[in-house]
Amino acid sequence: MLTTLGLDTAAETVYRTMLMHPQAGVAELAVHLEVPEGDVRDALDMLSELALVRMSAEDAGRLRAVSPDIGMEILMARQQAELAAQQQRVEASRAAAAQLISEYSELRPATRHPEVEQLVGLDQIRDRLTGLTREVSEELLTFAPGGPQTADNMAASRPLNGDLLGRGVRMRTLYLDSVRTDRATVEHARWLTSLGGQVRTVPALPTRLILMDRKTALISVSSDDTAAGAVVLTGQGTLTALHALFETTWAGAQPLGDTVPVDRHGLTGQQATVVRLLAEGHTDETIAKRLGVSPRTARRIASELMERLEARSRFEAGVRAVQRGWLPARA
Repeated sequence: MLTTLGLDTAAETVYRTMLMHPQAGVAELAVHLEVPEGDVRDALDMLSELALVRMSAEDAGRLRAVSPDIGMEILMARQQAELAAQQQRVEASRAAAAQLISEYSELRPATRHPEVEQLVGLDQIRDRLTGLTREVSEELLTFAPGGPQTADNMAASRPLNGDLLGRGVRMRTLYLDSVRTDRATVEHARWLTSLGGQVRTVPALPTRLILMDRKTALISVSSDDTAAGAVVLTGQGTLTALHALFETTWAGAQPLGDTVPVDRHGLTGQQATVVRLLAEGHTDETIAKRLGVSPRTARRIASELMERLEARSRFEAGVRAVQRGWLPARA
């Protein structure tokens, strides 16, 4: 009951017993409590340190408990002093942190565009993202390309995502369809949805993108290597365009728990994307990166589609895809 005031259970029990039996010594207290005398002496040491027992003026050598009203005042005063000291330490830490942030900001290279901040390297990206997400209060929207997410990325994002969802922030995340076959990524996505997040998938995504409260965007500078660098954007016109892109992509995406639909030609979104990329002359490696799959998987999908089209070359596959209505005819 008094543990919040710094008194452990054993010491509190001895103190209460001394109030009920003011003449009891160590031996008598041990008998009353049915504990070893050593335990009673340890409790008396704590009570003495807290000034809850003092030497009797009438009975030399005997300790007596101070009255509860005085004892509680002593404990409350002690706790208030500890809280004041803790507050001073917090203020000192806050001042030190503010000084560090100020010094770091002065060292950060200035950009010629106030609405664009450049970030180089994964460490810098993660540090900046951590700071930005602490300021999010309403909404976080994410393009997560690259297919199955790495263990490091998922581990690094969990504390941030858990904090955001715990604060009631609305989260919508778009993954590639290829994550549906990766158990670890699917489990991570289900963890997000269990906390209130929403997850959908699409055949392809342009790049990694994070939109925060319709005020800030973090976007990778390279779709091939999202860890190489990123930019933080705050220009209203740019943000409006990026939000429109997200909403359009989200509207055509499928919830993770749903079966991926096929179009009237019997093609999944992933297959339709491969047909388009084949017709545009992209290599297996490029197609693999766009879909978030291995080059081997990209070659297998391409081969299956060419077989369905009865095409011997990729050029012929493009022509036959147009003839069958899989692709719009070029003007």
